[in-house]
Amino acid sequence: MSDSTTAPVAEPTDSPAIRKTRVGQVVSTKMQKTIVVQTVTRVPHAKFGKIIKQRRKFYAHDEEGKAQEGDTVRIQETRPLSKLKRWKLVEVLKH
Repeated sequence: MSDSTTAPVAEPTDSPAIRKTRVGQVVSTKMQKTIVVQTVTRVPHAKFGKIIKQRRKFYAHDEEGKAQEGDTVRIQETRPLSKLKRWKLVEVLKH
């Protein structure tokens, strides 16, 4: 018996890992290099079906301090940077 079958070798992928992105509004810039971004998601209520708004706050890393309160920004998921920070600022969409 010949051993012609070998286990497939995992090849590195060319594309980087797909990371979640969110678009939201900056509600706080009071910390150094950190912004708080609030996102609004419209979902149907589980029992009644009425569309309701869900608000969620994300702490995001803003290295250069580009974002100001009230700006609309895009944030991207990243490795944990602190106890609460798991997102980073990608771009400011609207000042």
